[in-house]
Amino acid sequence: MARWLPRSADLTRFCQKLNRVKTLEDDMMETSFNRCLSTIDLTLLGIGGMVGSGLYVLTGTVAKEIAGPAVIVSFIIAGFASLLAALCYAEFGARVPKTGSAYMFTYVSVGEIWAFLIGWNVLLEYMIGGAAVARAWSGYLDSIFNHKIKNFTETHVGAWQVPFLARYPDFLAAAILLVATAFISFGAKVSSWLNHVFSAISMGVILFILIMGFVLAQPKNWSAQEGGFAPYGLSGIMAGTATCFYAFVGFDVIAASSEEARNPQRAVPRAIAFSLGLATGAYILVSVVLTLMVPWHTLDPESALADAFYRRGYAWAGFLVAAGSICAMNTVLLSNLFSLPRIVYAMAEDGLFFQVFSRVHPCTQVPVVGIVVFGLLMALLALVFDLEALVQFLSIGTLLAYTFVAASIIVLRFQQQKVDARVPAPGGRPSPEAHEGPSAGELKEYESFSDKLQLVDRDKDKEHREPGQLKAAFEPYLEFLSDFYPGEVVTVAVVTLMVSAICLCSILVFGNTHLHLPTWSYSLLLVLFSLGFLLSLLLIWAHEQQHGTQTFQIPLVPLSPALSILLNIYLMLKLSYMTWLRFAVWLLLGLLVYFGYGIWHSKENLREPRPQSVSARYVVFPSGSLEERVQAVQPSSQPTAGLPDTDTNNCKR
Repeated sequence: MARWLPRSADLTRFCQKLNRVKTLEDDMMETSFNRCLSTIDLTLLGIGGMVGSGLYVLTGTVAKEIAGPAVIVSFIIAGFASLLAALCYAEFGARVPKTGSAYMFTYVSVGEIWAFLIGWNVLLEYMIGGAAVARAWSGYLDSIFNHKIKNFTETHVGAWQVPFLARYPDFLAAAILLVATAFISFGAKVSSWLNHVFSAISMGVILFILIMGFVLAQPKNWSAQEGGFAPYGLSGIMAGTATCFYAFVGFDVIAASSEEARNPQRAVPRAIAFSLGLATGAYILVSVVLTLMVPWHTLDPESALADAFYRRGYAWAGFLVAAGSICAMNTVLLSNLFSLPRIVYAMAEDGLFFQVFSRVHPCTQVPVVGIVVFGLLMALLALVFDLEALVQFLSIGTLLAYTFVAASIIVLRFQQQKVDARVPAPGGRPSPEAHEGPSAGELKEYESFSDKLQLVDRDKDKEHREPGQLKAAFEPYLEFLSDFYPGEVVTVAVVTLMVSAICLCSILVFGNTHLHLPTWSYSLLLVLFSLGFLLSLLLIWAHEQQHGTQTFQIPLVPLSPALSILLNIYLMLKLSYMTWLRFAVWLLLGLLVYFGYGIWHSKENLREPRPQSVSARYVVFPSGSLEERVQAVQPSSQPTAGLPDTDTNNCKR
């Protein structure tokens, strides 16, 4: 029976395969895409991804049913929470200007299987998101024409009552997706220009709403007679924050477009900051004018803005609001169709997904196969499926991506900067130096003893501390941590931090409701897991991190990413159990794809170091005196004539 069990060495190699990270090339600006997008282009893409139908629907829903006029505070808190995640994307987008967004960021810092699962979930998120927006677009347009399109379809095509299928086929939603797919296929510049047109109309309508809204504002609608500013109290504000947080999903399109930006190091952080700031301002100001125009408890959740203008005697303004809503939904559609094929391309280019999706059209310089295939799949979803039960997939996929990106920021910031050692040198052979600055405790090979002798003194120099090493101030108290490789303790601390965050949020969400914990155990567990979270944070902070990079860096690391992780996990645990069940099924399908295809075709398999034949080499050991640390080693494949084998491989002292 024992012979059927895997050996420990095999398990170790298998785990190393699962957690191998992507090796970045020296020149990350080289690409098969067309670098044609400016900061303005990226900013408008981000605004288009965030300011969609939520501005016209979500504000009224949260104001009436959850928070009242205090929806303004909910949007402020949600905007700040989104900023934590957005800054993580900004740093990665500037440092790694490659398409793939959260998938790519996880791959270069955490590991391959985690990156694949993030990319796999983002695929479903974009497909369901695009199909859901297309159906909302169709329904909104149909309502303008008194539901004539729906009635015609049900009469002449038919309706069905089948689980998971829509009541009737939505040909209009499928058609708009096919048209958008055709435009996206023409290239990034055409997509950007189309997004400019719809964004300009949408922002013009928003400006009209704000001006007219402040003219028609009545401060008495916030008075105590109408229920006050915060009728649902602090709990209502926080519940509204959880809902409003999803309004800001969409800025990751900027990170996904970084490989097509002219100057991603500057454009990506600026575009994320500008787009998130403008989107937050738009949501806050529209919430202000909406709750000042009419009493919050009289709002129509399905068409709050149009109904508010109608009740104030400006029915004609409803047509402008409808036009702005349709244009805003068009920008969200373009954002989804723009990002999805590029993430698929990144996975296929790395060998983790089917290679056919890595083909870039030579004229348009876009992954046209991915655009067409996933555009058709999105249209099929919108045509026949009932998407209401699947919309919460958008939340869990996005929050999981945010969590891994925040964790990746911490891991990458405390790692030594790596270069691709396997990029061929001018002589045609791989470079002998595997990384910049080898880790302590490793054997360091040099072809010339005289040229590398000074590195022995550098190893003795304790003042020169690499990223991931313990800070000098903490060494007297945490001396036992000095024996670990740089970054190893930080990685373990990040895992501990995430586990503590999961346990802490589970107690907060389920402690009083599902678990029915007594007060003393509830308080004790909160204190224990909070201490675990804080101690992990302090342990990470006690190590050196990378400084002086040329690109944007998120401030207050590791605090900012840790807060983002905590918030994302809390919001994920607030989702229904059915969402988690469907999510688990989708993950299992992803694992089948990965173990059936991705792990075998991964390009990291081809990057294994090749044995090099050299006439002599010197090995510097990490401890001992200088005489004991330097060996002249003769390769066993080329024995020296006249010398016995023992002299060839033994140390001369």
